[in-house]
Amino acid sequence: MEIEAIDDKEFDIPQVDTPPTLESILNEPEDEDEPFILEDTCLLNTENIDAHSCETSSLASSDSGDLETNATVHGSVLRRNVLKGISAQIVSAAVRLLTVSNVIAVGTSHGLALYILISDQNQALRLCLGTTATGAEYGAVSALSINHDCTRLLCGFAKGQITMWDLANGKLLRTITDAHPPGTAILHVKFTDHPALAVCNDSGGSVFELSFRRVMGMRTCESRCLFSGSKGEVCCVEPLHAGPELKDHPITHYSLLAMASLTKILLIGLKPSLKVWMTFPYGKTDPASVPLLAWQFVAVQKTINPVLAFCRGDTIHYLLVKKDEFGIIHVIKQRQLQLNCDLISLSWINPRTLVLLDSTEKLRVVDRPSQEELETVDMAELQLVYNSSHFKSLATGGNVSQALALVGEKTCYQSVCSYAGQIMYLGTKVNSDVLQRVDHLLKQEKFMEALSLAWSLHEGTAKAVLGLFADPAKRKGVVADKMVEILLQYVDRSLKKCPEQGKIQVMEQHFQDMVPVMVDYCLLLQRTDLLFNQIYPRLVENSVARGVFLESLEPYILSERIGCLTAAVMRDLLSYFQENGMMDSVEGCLVHMDITNLDIQQVVQMCWDNQLYDAMIYVFNSGMNDYISPMEHVVMGNKLLVYISCCLAGRAYPLGDIPEDLVPQVKNQVFEFLIRLHSVEAAQEEEVYPYIRTLLHFDTREFLNVLALTFEDFKNDKRALEYQQRIVDILLKVMVDNSDFTPSQVGCLFTFLARQLAKPDNTLFVNRKLFDQVLEFLCSPDDDSRHTERQQVLLELLQVGGVVQFDEERLLELAEKAEFYQICEFMYDKKHLYNKIVDCYLKDPLRKEELFNYIHNILSMPGYSSEEKQLVWVKALQHIKDDYLAFQFLKCLLNPSFREGLNPQTVLRLGPDLHELLVDLLCQFSPQQVTAFLKTSQDYRLEEAIQITEKHKLHEAAAYLLEKKGNVQGAFEVLRLVQKTGQEDPSEGPVSPDCFSLPSALKELTMKVLNSMSSFIAPPAIIQRILQDPVYGKGKLAEIQGLILGMLETFNYEQTLLETTTNLLNSDLHWSLSHLRKAVSRGLHPRQYHCNICLQQYKRRQESEEEIIIFSCGHLYHCQCLQRKEVGVLSERQYSWSCYKCTSNQGSRPADRPSAESSRSRSTSLAQVSQTLYWSVVGPIQYVCSKLIYLCGLYSCSRIGLYTVYVTLDHKTSHKVYIF
Repeated sequence: MEIEAIDDKEFDIPQVDTPPTLESILNEPEDEDEPFILEDTCLLNTENIDAHSCETSSLASSDSGDLETNATVHGSVLRRNVLKGISAQIVSAAVRLLTVSNVIAVGTSHGLALYILISDQNQALRLCLGTTATGAEYGAVSALSINHDCTRLLCGFAKGQITMWDLANGKLLRTITDAHPPGTAILHVKFTDHPALAVCNDSGGSVFELSFRRVMGMRTCESRCLFSGSKGEVCCVEPLHAGPELKDHPITHYSLLAMASLTKILLIGLKPSLKVWMTFPYGKTDPASVPLLAWQFVAVQKTINPVLAFCRGDTIHYLLVKKDEFGIIHVIKQRQLQLNCDLISLSWINPRTLVLLDSTEKLRVVDRPSQEELETVDMAELQLVYNSSHFKSLATGGNVSQALALVGEKTCYQSVCSYAGQIMYLGTKVNSDVLQRVDHLLKQEKFMEALSLAWSLHEGTAKAVLGLFADPAKRKGVVADKMVEILLQYVDRSLKKCPEQGKIQVMEQHFQDMVPVMVDYCLLLQRTDLLFNQIYPRLVENSVARGVFLESLEPYILSERIGCLTAAVMRDLLSYFQENGMMDSVEGCLVHMDITNLDIQQVVQMCWDNQLYDAMIYVFNSGMNDYISPMEHVVMGNKLLVYISCCLAGRAYPLGDIPEDLVPQVKNQVFEFLIRLHSVEAAQEEEVYPYIRTLLHFDTREFLNVLALTFEDFKNDKRALEYQQRIVDILLKVMVDNSDFTPSQVGCLFTFLARQLAKPDNTLFVNRKLFDQVLEFLCSPDDDSRHTERQQVLLELLQVGGVVQFDEERLLELAEKAEFYQICEFMYDKKHLYNKIVDCYLKDPLRKEELFNYIHNILSMPGYSSEEKQLVWVKALQHIKDDYLAFQFLKCLLNPSFREGLNPQTVLRLGPDLHELLVDLLCQFSPQQVTAFLKTSQDYRLEEAIQITEKHKLHEAAAYLLEKKGNVQGAFEVLRLVQKTGQEDPSEGPVSPDCFSLPSALKELTMKVLNSMSSFIAPPAIIQRILQDPVYGKGKLAEIQGLILGMLETFNYEQTLLETTTNLLNSDLHWSLSHLRKAVSRGLHPRQYHCNICLQQYKRRQESEEEIIIFSCGHLYHCQCLQRKEVGVLSERQYSWSCYKCTSNQGSRPADRPSAESSRSRSTSLAQVSQTLYWSVVGPIQYVCSKLIYLCGLYSCSRIGLYTVYVTLDHKTSHKVYIF
């Protein structure tokens, strides 16, 4: 491929300035910064890292994880381009390395450096730096570096020399022979962004800083050792380079340098003074693996900062370097990328994409945010140039370590260079054409992947795209042409690969997988001409492919992605669907297409023959702007009604909208059609207005609703208002006095009219006599049929405002005659005559049972005046003719159970007379509910209620009222009377006069009292009291057997409960003492034999007593020392001690803490210091246990506290020792 394919805009190649003169070179200023003082040339070790120098986070895109091997297919990511011009000139030069900036420099084994300008389309050699004599003296070129403005070139040689060249004129500026120890080869030489600063790395593993100066016209170079190889050999260095747009980035001022040794990564700053920012060890790696480094500025969390990618082996690590708002540099460890191969080259081509080369010379393109592998390319044919001889320092005698020589077997640092999205590999072949990514897939017959990749290139969404035109229009044009070529190849392949034999279903499935792909991409490219004029004619050759293609068009037509077909394709589509009985599909497609290029007559005939009414209407409307013929020739029932509704609303049928300029015309045509006196081919017996009659008979209500919606739009259109009045007159003429229509249909008409007349801007005129006529018709007392229907129609008419059209007195009269009680209720309610509504409920057999609810609502709900409520109340009482009816009424009105859920403020409050009357009626008709009512109601008077219950001999209710009054003795007298007479009420009849047949309620009460007494009074005393009572004196013992047995059962239960509780307490006490004994028998050994406060050993032989305190943590103190330090908390009669040393380490004084909290900590005393603890001899274990139990009981210790108290004595001395 020729060099013309390179886009200048992509590489941002600057214009070449005029070469400088010798005088300007001699007088050019150089940086004269003060040299820094290197305190130690071996600074770089792990002990010198700041506390904040290594942090961990994740990149902005996703979490850490391994690289996915089953990645999405992105095609060939790299554009492969052979620089044929350069290759032709260096083929015989024994090239060993190269470097790239805006220019390309290559070094040879003869010591020559070749300089070629990238912008030169002919790739002509511009300069040849050095001579073969120099090469014989210095050896092969082993390292190259170009500064950021492409004016200087540094060359490192295999024998250790370094030269600097002026690229403008090819002049040798410096020869450096003493920058590093002799006898070592230059492995790397790198310019930094500082114009007078560079670094070099030799085969001894050392790194040196080169500072270029010019004093008095003399060019000099000062060398400083940054890293000594004796501390670990460095085999790769990489300074941070920033582009012009990032020259003011705060990180660039530090001149960062990354170095990779055989064991770790080192990151240092050269400016303003040498400082180590971070070291990072590799961990366990293959000794033969090559350390790799690569810098790139990446946008992380909306800020652009440098990221260092490094690896040795199969794991890529990322380090983010950023400067916070306080000016502190942070080196943050990012997520890592785990691969399954050993890498020998690592390069960035943009902030998102890494290009990796493994030891098998396979090139891997990886998307950094998603860790997705975009492409793998075999580079074995490249014959990559390795730098092994320089790492083995063969030119100087091979005086390198075995570890460095082993790594050098796979090093190719100087054979791979990246710049501005390009990667140069020093070899024999390379591919870099962006469209060859697609061709690569086509060669493998991956048409789907090729089309997907091409479309992503077309839309600009493909990843790692290099070499396409920067202009989107040009890019889309080139890619679109390529996609057309692919589609045509795809069509040919689908026909060739079609199985010639076998089932028809197999062939259909073959084309069903391929044809939709062709249609999709043709529509994406907006190339329907390609689809119908080139692809379809090729598919027609195969009948199965033709059918699949035509069927596949249907979903695209229904979704309106295809709106127009060529005449040939449309003809084939209709004929194919018709032959296969797919007429529903034909209709669905026709109503979504532009049919102006169709044979209208053929389509209409086909629709008529197959009853495709929707399609026929669409053809008439869209093809001929005829909206009347479908209504004249097609009788479609509900479809016709919907069609008329759409036309009058300005909408097209079955979808879309009528053009705005045709809407008034279409409405007028539809109205003219509806009001026609006769149809086109009318018979003699046809009635007038056949179309309106047909629609009214089909669905009166819906037709009138369509008219109502249409009339909403008639405001200022005079002609439309005339149509409105005309249609209303026709409706009245057709339906009134016509027995063909039911009362419901007539009612719908007059309801429709009432709504129209009730509008404020009404212009309709309807003769009021017609309403009277309708009223007579609906209220005819002689017609018993459809009574409910006629009443409901008239009620609906009144509710929508039709009442203004009638004489209210006559309306009430006719309604009463026709027994339309709901109509009467409506009129009375309008006049607020609620008392007359009571008569309506009583006369209406269907709603008679709802009367009481209605009265209750009137009397209890707000919104009604007291006079209206009183009238309703009086009216209700007038209709109560017997006691039972009164009972039912008052029960519904006054029983609280019927008023649940009502607001207390809305409940009607009536006098006690009515409540007492209800009690009297309950005693007569439902005596079993009397007591329940008395308990729930509070609105009666006690004396009157007692008299009522005594009158009706309801003793239980009377006893309840007496007890409520406070006369408990009287209540018992009533119950005793029942006991003696054996009767509770007259309705129950006589009962056995046995003196011990007590009422059930009294028996239950007696049992509860006796059972309660048995818990506090001895059973013999209770039994004696019962036997001494005169009531029980004459009976037999069997009569009170139940009472006595119940008491004994309660006694037995409580005795069992007491025994069980006693056993549990005894068992718990035994368990507690057993554990306490074990705890007391253990001693505690102190950590030291001296006090942790005064640091003096306690004396084992001393006459005077000395109190020693030992805590469970092992610390020992004198009691007096603890008192001086105030670590005890004094409470009532006791001290609670805390370990001074432990509490001091925790940062707070024990005296500052609550005693309750200190008693729970590990170093807190649970035993209290008092005189009861001071003994000097060891007593029996029983004595110790008794003392501990006494102690815990005295100071209310819990069981846990009891277990954790340990008290022992020093057996060798008489000292008191307290162990906490």
